[in-house]
Amino acid sequence: MNFDFLPQLPSSRLDDRNFDDLLEECLLRIPRYCPEWTDHNVSDPGITLVELFAWLTDQMLMRFNQIPRKNYVAFLELLGIRLQPPTPAQVRLTFYLSTHLLEYTIPCGTEVATERTETQEAIIFTTDRDLVIAQPTIKHILSASDAGDTPRSLLDRTEQWHHQHDGLAVTQEFELFPQKPQFGNSFYLVIEPNTSLSGKVLAIAFTGASGTPTGINPKHPPRSWSAWDGESWIEVLLQEADDTTNGFSFDENTGDDSFEQSGDVTLHLPERLPVGSFDGYKGHWIRCTLNESSHRQPGYATSPRIKTIAMRSVGGAVQASQWVLVEEEILGISNGKPGQSFEVETAPILESLGEEQLLILPLGKPAETWQKVEDFAESKPHDLHYVVDALTGTIQFGPLIREPQTLKKRTQARASLQQAPPAEQLSDQNLHEQIVEQQYGAIPPRGAEIMFTYRTGGGKQGNVQANTLRFMKTAIPYVDYVTNHHAAVNGADAESLEKAVLKVPQILRSQDRAVTAADFEVLTLKGSGGAIARALTLPTSANQTAGSVSVCVVPQANTDLIDLGRGIAPDNFDLNSALRDLVLNYLNERRLLGIQVQLQQPNYVGVSVQAEITLEPAYNNPSAQAEIIHKVKVALYRYLNPLTGGSDMTGWAFGRPLYPSDIMVVLQQIAGIQYLGAILLFPIQKNGESWHRQTTPVSYIDPGSLGLLCSWADPQARTGHSVNILTEQSAMRI
Repeated sequence: MNFDFLPQLPSSRLDDRNFDDLLEECLLRIPRYCPEWTDHNVSDPGITLVELFAWLTDQMLMRFNQIPRKNYVAFLELLGIRLQPPTPAQVRLTFYLSTHLLEYTIPCGTEVATERTETQEAIIFTTDRDLVIAQPTIKHILSASDAGDTPRSLLDRTEQWHHQHDGLAVTQEFELFPQKPQFGNSFYLVIEPNTSLSGKVLAIAFTGASGTPTGINPKHPPRSWSAWDGESWIEVLLQEADDTTNGFSFDENTGDDSFEQSGDVTLHLPERLPVGSFDGYKGHWIRCTLNESSHRQPGYATSPRIKTIAMRSVGGAVQASQWVLVEEEILGISNGKPGQSFEVETAPILESLGEEQLLILPLGKPAETWQKVEDFAESKPHDLHYVVDALTGTIQFGPLIREPQTLKKRTQARASLQQAPPAEQLSDQNLHEQIVEQQYGAIPPRGAEIMFTYRTGGGKQGNVQANTLRFMKTAIPYVDYVTNHHAAVNGADAESLEKAVLKVPQILRSQDRAVTAADFEVLTLKGSGGAIARALTLPTSANQTAGSVSVCVVPQANTDLIDLGRGIAPDNFDLNSALRDLVLNYLNERRLLGIQVQLQQPNYVGVSVQAEITLEPAYNNPSAQAEIIHKVKVALYRYLNPLTGGSDMTGWAFGRPLYPSDIMVVLQQIAGIQYLGAILLFPIQKNGESWHRQTTPVSYIDPGSLGLLCSWADPQARTGHSVNILTEQSAMRI
């Protein structure tokens, strides 16, 4: 292990002599200690023995030089620092029901996996809580002329409807929007507040009359669906295919005015959907708003006419993590001795919230549940405690420590010896330090069976792509299918010894208390369990609330996608609510009183590079050119990345602009490139829920003070990099 990255440490070489130095030193000592030995030829048997002992001494010095490194590792153990186990990736699994049910529960612990192939094992995710799918009831139908963040001047149109089966209906056609719809016109569906709709999948069935053209493009209707999450309106229409009403235009080509047509709008509600109260109306709020028309999305010429509205729950989404629960694994039989240790079959052991349980089954006695502790420092001889090394999967019980008598008693003994008369003085044997045995923590009785329930899993391989978790490992009735509409995030590998060494100065400085800006950054990384890769405490701004601290974080992501030539999309760096709550709870226990901590994400700016290169003559064949193009794209995806980017390859610096000269430096390091042509930079900005690449190049890209550059391949949005190979004639003209 190399500690060159710790310049504050002294040199670890206690003796820097090598084999040649030792041999030369021995030869120089021969005339002094054995002057009659004059033949120093290499073939002389004595010289052979000298070389042998020089080699043995060299090997001994090499082991001797390892002592400072071992002392440093021992220092880590004295501080109680253990290597962190892998962090499980997190994802939202969406379950779709196969039939209409009034209320249905998908239990916690349901397992869903990726496809198993010949070369790769299936990656299993397990739901973290129960998913209850209940049926909603529409309470109010409202409309407004303007779609503001806070609905105002609402027009209640519920009286025009009456309940019919599981929906609402009117005796005559009903216009959703005014006679001449305009940008911003909205209608709201307020759902009964006593039904939990967080994360549910709703299907809203509309029935309308055909033969009345609305004037829109059915493939690109100018409307948007959103739901109130307590802070803002969140888009809930996942894709246009989920709207079979074609923007309430239905099928305008039937030509039959009397023919009623229906269609569903499937909405995926956000994870957080609290009860909102606006303008005197209370419930869960869903909104449909008319967007601004364009050449691709012409506006509504007339309002859609609706006859019935029905709403039902067809599924729901729940948080899942990449872990598997191992129940009541038999670790072994106790031998009744202190300091026993057992290892689980499947390491590592993940942190759990109640699932981890150690049972001791003594012979002829009821089972005992033991408690996990960080160490045995405060454990008494009868405390049912154990310690876990999560990375290696080792379970250890309390040791028996033999220690000398306390200093106080030894001092008293010496004092009484000096004050007593010579005849009454104690013998030397009584002055000998007595040895005291102290048991820390209880010992499982001899013959007792040890059973352990724990979680295992984790790692960056859990950051799977969207729509890959499709196979149920747990049989659940009435579930049609399951999928993950978004990629899994926040999975990280186990902590290495090098990272633990780097962490020691930070731990000694912060002392597990958040006071300075650096303390908040260190504790944010520590509290996430490795799920957050980077943290930056933001400077205090004028509009910031007094007593608040903002920390900008970048979660972990699967960097293997870079080597595949795909890059990492900004959506893979999303800070989900589970990770946010985990870090905030950790920081709140260590912050000063009165300090409010906030976590926020950087402003990600995408970059698409268009480069022209000329290859050396040796690479003038299709296979070599394809390999060079792949290397160029991989180098660009790695350089323009929040985790691996920048000149030091530790992540693109916050707020650092990108210039064409930076790209030239990267491309010049790739073997096989002879000349560089034009380097064009195209920024990629997020508009709503999608990313759009600018059509014209720019001279440089400035992400802003809190911005980070990112690059990834998306054929539909044309976000990937483009590499053109020029001929020698074209290169000479350039």
